[in-house]
Amino acid sequence: MNKETLHQAITYLARREHTQKELIQKLKNKGFIKEEIDEVLCFLSENNYQSQFRAAQSIIRNRVARGYGQFYIQNELKQKGITSDIERLAYQDEAVDWFELVEQTYLKKYGETAITDPKDKAKRIRFLQSRGFSYDEIASVLSLS
Repeated sequence: MNKETLHQAITYLARREHTQKELIQKLKNKGFIKEEIDEVLCFLSENNYQSQFRAAQSIIRNRVARGYGQFYIQNELKQKGITSDIERLAYQDEAVDWFELVEQTYLKKYGETAITDPKDKAKRIRFLQSRGFSYDEIASVLSLS
């Protein structure tokens, strides 16, 4: 096993949890060859230095804290190579009230200001949709306005 590849991978993991797909991309960008990367990733996984489950939990916690909805998070997890099984397990550990989160996100952006016209309402809906909230969640928060 190439010690330099291992050292670089551990350096990345020391900063934050990474998915295997992220590590592969970062190590390839540094010029390491695929065989070395695969060997290092096997080692890291077997010794629990890298965990897809922990990476998924970290992403979910981070995005929820920043006011993103479930659809946005699911898409990001898929892009980062997290399987739906791991995603489901990670969500079980994170108790998220999506209706409360959409309300917090809405209030942070718009405060208590009333919707002035249909264009303003559409703009607010688009904002919440871009954050990954469902129609039911959006409708619940707009009914409060």
